Amino acid sequence: MLDLLANKWSALAIGAMEEGPQRFGALQRRLEGVSPKVLTSTLRRLEEMGFVDRTIYPAVPLHVEYALTDLGRSVAQPLGQLRLWVENHIDEID
Repeated sequence: MLDLLANKWSALAIGAMEEGPQRFGALQRRLEGVSPKVLTSTLRRLEEMGFVDRTIYPAVPLHVEYALTDLGRSVAQPLGQLRLWVENHIDEID
């Protein structure tokens, strides 16, 4: 579990979804530097573990949104604290 949650892209994706449901393209733009393959893999793992819900809307073109579950929202707070700590101490880290 720690391997999944401590992963850079997992933590950032969870943080990006704290504001509400996000489409794949919006997540990719927010997570600068993530490849589509890595983001897809990350979202699938988070979904499999119950942190993220994937909702498909039958429209043309297909509309898919990713949102945090209750479990995902519960882990977002401690991950947010970790991100804040890193941001505040980044200059001190070699």
